[in-house]
Amino acid sequence: MKNALVIDLEAEKKEILKRYRALLRACKSTLQRGDKKEIRKAFDMALESHKDMRRKSGEPYIYHPIAVAQIAAEEIGLGTTSIVCALLHDVVEDTDITLEDIEREFGKKTAKIIDGLTKISGVFDTNSSLQAENFRKMLLTLADDVRVILIKLADRLHNMRTMDFMPRHKQLKIASETIYLYAPLAHRLGLYAIKSELEDLSMKYLEPDTYKYIATQLNEKKAERNAFIKSFVEPINDILAEQGLTANVYGRPKSIHSIWNKMKKKNIPFEEVYDLFAIRIILDSPPESEKADCWKAYSIVTDLYRPNPDRLRDWVSSPKGNGYESLHTTVMGPKGQWVEVQIRTQRMNEIAEKGFAAHWKYKESTNDNGLDQWIQKVREMLSNPESNALDFLDDFKMNLFSDEIFIFTPKGALLQLPLGATALDFAFEIHTDIGAKCIGAKVNHKLVPLSYKLQNGDQVEIITSSKQTPKEDWLSIVVTAKAKSKIKSSLKEEKRKIAEEGKELLERKLKSLKITYNTDNLNKISYFFKLQSTQDLFIAVAQGKIELKDLREYVASEKEIENRGTEKVSDNERIDALLKKVKGPESDILLIGEDLQKIDYTLAACCNPIPGDDVFGFVTVNEGIKIHRTNCPNAAQLMANYGYRVVKAKWNRQHELTFLTGLHIVGIDDVGLINNITKVISNDFKVNMRSITVDTNDGIFDGSIKVFVNDKEHLDNLIKNLLEVKGVTGVTRFDA
Repeated sequence: MKNALVIDLEAEKKEILKRYRALLRACKSTLQRGDKKEIRKAFDMALESHKDMRRKSGEPYIYHPIAVAQIAAEEIGLGTTSIVCALLHDVVEDTDITLEDIEREFGKKTAKIIDGLTKISGVFDTNSSLQAENFRKMLLTLADDVRVILIKLADRLHNMRTMDFMPRHKQLKIASETIYLYAPLAHRLGLYAIKSELEDLSMKYLEPDTYKYIATQLNEKKAERNAFIKSFVEPINDILAEQGLTANVYGRPKSIHSIWNKMKKKNIPFEEVYDLFAIRIILDSPPESEKADCWKAYSIVTDLYRPNPDRLRDWVSSPKGNGYESLHTTVMGPKGQWVEVQIRTQRMNEIAEKGFAAHWKYKESTNDNGLDQWIQKVREMLSNPESNALDFLDDFKMNLFSDEIFIFTPKGALLQLPLGATALDFAFEIHTDIGAKCIGAKVNHKLVPLSYKLQNGDQVEIITSSKQTPKEDWLSIVVTAKAKSKIKSSLKEEKRKIAEEGKELLERKLKSLKITYNTDNLNKISYFFKLQSTQDLFIAVAQGKIELKDLREYVASEKEIENRGTEKVSDNERIDALLKKVKGPESDILLIGEDLQKIDYTLAACCNPIPGDDVFGFVTVNEGIKIHRTNCPNAAQLMANYGYRVVKAKWNRQHELTFLTGLHIVGIDDVGLINNITKVISNDFKVNMRSITVDTNDGIFDGSIKVFVNDKEHLDNLIKNLLEVKGVTGVTRFDA
């Protein structure tokens, strides 16, 4: 037995060295003198620190840091410092090596990046998510050094690629976080290849059936697609060569996730997604003739194939905020189908594929500062001490992952704002004081309200008044984080003033009722009036919402409580109690928690789960445990932000209960169609209908039916049988 183990270790040693050599090959192009020695030193340190550790799959742990370093080098194009950091990224966290050791061996820069990478351990407060805090810390280091995020993305990508051995609930949590945060972050940094892979991998775990279905469909049609691409590309190649343009033209399939998004957005089956691939034309042009060459190629393509005039996107003249440059157009192919064509140069393509890292390479030659502005914005957001981690996270997502619009000032200066920004956002973007005093705006010389949504290219002039102050409802008008945080802080200031007055008033009132003015009593009074905080209590008093007679009621109820002797349970205790509490009766059919017990729950209205759906439980503060589908629109956010409140849940077979769900039916209107549909529902399936609404328009039938079913299998069978009714072309489930 002993021998077998020794041989295994020998084989592993060989494999580790093989992987290390592959890593060195990957970073060959960036190596300078002495770099190899640094990388070797880091590799030895990592090998030594992780020598007794294994991954869930049973492989030696060192495979992971090597893989992360390889992704950083090959797929993101980072240099030596980053590779050293990637090799050491788990050392401080998992072993007794300290940051000081690393600084001594590898210098300050490396230590700083690893500090950014080492997740913050220790206690986090229960009402904000560990994830959100982690994320905020990660971005704080981003403000110093972008490499932290890039290595973090490489780390996440490798974890996603090797997640098969994880328990299901871990897979769900990690995949949710990835789709909620890391994929948009990769997108924002311009790492499109990594973004697509992260999205696809998340989908593989969150929506396994849909993922497999689309993947199979794509594979089946591969040969047909390749033949089409070939016939589409050949004439383009010929003319490009004639005109003396050197170019590489090829087709690339769309990612599974983007195809699925299209199916959801347009509510169409796979067969109807027409642009399953995009054609790319990558030109080899010198910097001075890049723009002209792109437009030349565009005119060649549109001479051959008719373009769709609404679908031209020009990011060559004004690049996106993350540096993306490209011309996109959609043309009608030879077989009567739309094909997306992207035209760009090699430099633009490298920036599109590798984003940030490529930017540095071209930094000297271009004057693009979109990314620097972006980091500036991140710094601004992080330095705002008011925001808590979760707000911050949502603001961050809103602002930094959305597409931009360009707005002109009256003097013709250009400002970038996120899509959906309003006149009020623009005012705050110019200056806080202008935002705070803004009463309206002129857009293209026409008067508009504060809430007016700006369009790309608008020219905006802000109108102010010295009497104006920020209002509570402004928060729902603005979308930029800057505006939100400024409005919040001035409202806080305003509230503080009112609360001060209320506090004095309350002190006097309590004195007259002979109640001691202390924290304990203030908390009790706030709780009695169902107010969130003592500040809200002071404000309510100042605004006259709580008067002496109300306080008398409080005194009376306190006396009653004293006689009964009950005490208030805090939210956290309530959550714990809920998780521990077990319910007896056998009618319950959902098992919850690690040991899958029967506990009281309610079904979430956002996704109406029915038995058979993949579900998880979420512990709410006031409403017990809510059950969501794992593909619920809010699931990713809940799992990513409040991972510690998510509990496992699965259905147990029992048939007495029925659940309400909705079916959307479309088809060709035919005599007796409704009769046939209702027949299938009530006769064959013993299903009760709750409501039916039908609309027929020019021979097209469109109906929504709400039915009660036992579980998912029951529903799937019903859908299958409805699809067999003559004239019905599609049946989809919607949340009733």
